[in-house]
Parts: sequence; C-alpha cells; structure tokens
Amino acid sequence: MANRCANQETIPAWVDGLTIGQVLRETARRHSSGDAIVFLAPATRMTWAEFDREVNVAARALLALGFKPGDHFGVWATNVPEWVVLQFATARIGVVLVTLNPSYRTSELKYALRQSEVRGLALVDTFKSSNFFQMLNKACPELAVSEPGALKSDEFPKLQWIVSLRGTSPAGVLSWSELLARAAGVSAERLDEVAGQLAPLDAINIQYTSGTTGHPKGATLSHRNLLLNAYYAGECQRLDHSDRVCIPVPLYHCFGCVLGTLCCAAHGAAMVFPAESFQPDATLAAVDHERCTALYGVPTMFIAQLEHDDYPRRDLSSLRTGIMAGSPCPIELMKRVTEEMGAVEITIGYGQTEASPLITQTRTDDPIELRVSSVGRIVTGVEAKIVDVDTGKELPDGQSGELCGRGHGVMIGYYNMPDKTAEAIDADGWLHTGDLALREPNGYYRITGRLRDMIIRGGENIYPREIEERLYQHPAVEDVQVVGIPSRRLGEEVLAWVKLKNGQHATEAELREFCRESLAHFKVPHYWKFVDSFPTTVTGKIQKFKIREQAIEELGLQDVAKIETA
Repeated sequence: MANRCANQETIPAWVDGLTIGQVLRETARRHSSGDAIVFLAPATRMTWAEFDREVNVAARALLALGFKPGDHFGVWATNVPEWVVLQFATARIGVVLVTLNPSYRTSELKYALRQSEVRGLALVDTFKSSNFFQMLNKACPELAVSEPGALKSDEFPKLQWIVSLRGTSPAGVLSWSELLARAAGVSAERLDEVAGQLAPLDAINIQYTSGTTGHPKGATLSHRNLLLNAYYAGECQRLDHSDRVCIPVPLYHCFGCVLGTLCCAAHGAAMVFPAESFQPDATLAAVDHERCTALYGVPTMFIAQLEHDDYPRRDLSSLRTGIMAGSPCPIELMKRVTEEMGAVEITIGYGQTEASPLITQTRTDDPIELRVSSVGRIVTGVEAKIVDVDTGKELPDGQSGELCGRGHGVMIGYYNMPDKTAEAIDADGWLHTGDLALREPNGYYRITGRLRDMIIRGGENIYPREIEERLYQHPAVEDVQVVGIPSRRLGEEVLAWVKLKNGQHATEAELREFCRESLAHFKVPHYWKFVDSFPTTVTGKIQKFKIREQAIEELGLQDVAKIETA
C-alpha cells in the first residue's frame, strides 16, 4: 500500500547482532576514560572502564548466588546507582530484569512478583513516605523468619534471594556489599563462558504496563529489541561520546532504562542522574553543573523546570537536544524549550513499552513547524500503517485510524499471557497500539486520539478499569466511572464519578484513602463527584465522553482542553 511507510534511512547499527553485555564491553573499550554514569545524589561517578568492571563484579556475584540465563530478577527501586549496575549485570549473564514501579503498593507488588516469577528481588529501604521492606514483609511474611537465600513462600515459589540496595538489611536479606563480596567465588573465565552462551534475540527484560482489566501485563523484550531502539533514538538526536544526557525520568520505565541508559551505552554518552526521582531544581542544577547537552522528560517535567524559581539563575547554554515523550506535548511548550531553554534540536518521541518503546521520533534537523505539530517519522527499521478500526483496511494519508507498527522493536510478547499477546500482535507481526493517528503526505505522523480507555497523567499510563475495580470493593459503592480530564500541568488528571448504594454513606476523603491503600499514588483520583446516575446510550451503555465533557464545563477547564498538542 502506498501509505505504509518503512524508514529508508541506512544508518548502520553497530549494536545489531550483539547482546547488551557485549555492547557495554565494546563501549568501555572505545571510551574507557569517558564518564559513563554520574549521580548527583548519592554522589557517584564512574568512567566506562570503571562501570564495566563494577558490572562484572555484580554479574559474578549473581552467578555465585546460583542465577543462570533465563532466571528472572526484579528491581524495585528509585533512580540509584545500583539500579543501573544491576541492569547491565543481569544482561551480561542472561538473567531477565523485571522492572518494578517504586510507586507500587503492597497488592501491586504481590501481583507483579507472582506473575513475573522472579527468583531474586533488589530494593531500596525507604523513599519519601514509602517503606519498601514493610510492604515486602506484608506481601511475603515468610521473609522475616528466613535466612538469606533460603526463602520459601507458597505465594512466590520461585522467590529465593532478596537484596537490600542501601540501609540496614532486615532478616533474610543480603546487603549490596554482601552480594558483591560473593563475586570472589566466581572466576572471570566462568563469567565469559556464561556470557558467550547468550543470543541477541533472548528475552532480557520484562516491563509492566497498566492493564485494561485491572491486571498489568509484562511486556517481554529482547537484547535486540532494546538495543536497536536505543541506538536509533540516539541517532535521531545526533548523540556521540561527547554528549552528556540528563536523565530525570524513572529507570523502571522504558524512557529511563532504554532511551536513557542503553542509548548512552550505544553511543558512549554520559548518563547524568539528578536525583532519585524527578525534582525540577535538581534537574536544572544537573544540566548546569554537568554541562549536559541533552535533556529528557515528559512535558510535565519541562513545565516544572521552566516555572521553577531557579530557572532564570541556571546556565543551560550547554543544552542542544533531548527527547520529550510520554504524553502529548503542548505546542507552546515545545517552542519555549527550543527558544528559551536553548535545546534547539530537541526531539519528540512516540511509542509504547510493547515497541521497546519508540515507533516514531522527530529529527534534530526537522523544521520547528514539524517538531511542534507531529510525533515525527518512523524509527529506522520500523514499518507503520494506519488502519480502519472497524475493517482493519489500510487507510490513505490524511485519514485517522489505528496506528500499527512492525519491526525490530515489537516485543516478544506478554509474559505468560498468550491470549493478550495475540490481541496485541496480529498474525502478520503488526503491533496494534490502540492509538489513533494519521500520516501526512510527508511521512510524519500525528496522534489524534485513543481507542483504549486510557489516561496519561504526567507520562504515567493509567487504565480506569484498575481504579474502578478497586472502588467496587468498597462496601458503600454501587457503581463508579473513571475518566481522564485535561490538566495544564500533567496533561490529564483522574476523575471518578461515584454512585453510592441506597442508604450507604462515604466521603471523598474516605474513598481517596481506600484507593491509596492498594494503588500507586498517581492512580488515585484527583477529582470526585457523587452522582445518582450516568449518561448512557439508548441501549444503556455508559458514555464516558459525556462525563468528560460535563466535568470540563463544571470545573472550568475549557481553555485547558483547547491546548494544542503534537
């Protein structure tokens, strides 16, 4: 079909045919004395040669614990140096890294640990109001009476090793230093032997995406999926070993651990982490002090930096490029980032975890008009098409339909969910994104809407059904409908319309706390309304778009709803 587009750029990807461990080793050889990772808090700095050695130690330590290729190892932590070391150490020995959102509450953690069948888990002790070990002990009470490595849990039959990344290690837990000490028992030759058994198409990462039915799905990704996406993301930014990439986005997300760490590894660029989680002042300070040339973030993060009191005082003149992605980018924001912040070659990316993640991206030499009105062209080696949502027939340029992608980024599948995998990837290998888009005659894509009932709040994907199912568990709730409504700062906010049972009473504060007990903070509705009925079709189907329209009117969000995005 004339409208199907496969990118014709012929940039050779040196990472193709290699594993993540091999790419790190080669980058450490090429750029041994260049900065690899820089953490401003906690203060950590390693060259590529030092980082490669640290990864080797951690990889040998994991082998000493008995981990082997194909095992699963979870990391439940904020942006800390050990997270990055473990990402590359697990990859070096073929252990599948399972990335867990540090915002998870106990019930979310239990589901992910059980569904992903992890054999090991590394975690931080506390962050802000979250006590990670308290939640883990609640999920797995057997841990408190176990010796390290001897955990036996009926609910998590494969879970054996727990590693503490900082602080005092509780009962049954190995500290980070104790883990690294185990490396002495495994030779460098043994490490090389294991690494030599790995192949680029092996599964190496499971990342959870929010589930439409209340259960997240684990997108399983290979070395090749991740490395090619990371490499081409860097090519679109013109990155090389002289660049320094500021990464305030979370490591558990594709943005941080693919477009961030792996992209830098593929190009020899320094990865700079301002803080454990996003802080606008720390991010501005990192760009200033470390002379970062690239800056990553969702639109919300860029807005927070532009509006921060520190912004006028910071020297951002080193900025050249970066990626803005994760949620629709307001056109006026893009103009401010290029004109005020000086990131004149900033790029826009579109994709999803199932695509590793990028499907499209703008280029540094694209005219500003294209970079503020589209999500770019498809990534090298990827095909895309727009199909009619009812018939599946390909549509010509200028017509909106579902965006489908095919190529090196498409996941292996959802872990242990063959039916869900078949729903997402058709028999011809096309990933159905659930997003509505159109392709312009010049090959650039514009996102026009969503098929799936999804909210994107500050770059976090939220499926209303998960929140609705939690609220249905409240004894006073008869029915509930959750929708996303526009937010100037976050793109969208969560709104819940609640119908209570006859004779029952519940307050907004009570329902909010009920949600907080088992849902990550960003999923808890910001707006609440108690109603007696919902707008419906003549057949009784609830019309969520009318709830959204009414909420926009009642909350005075008409101007926000009109903000143009790419």
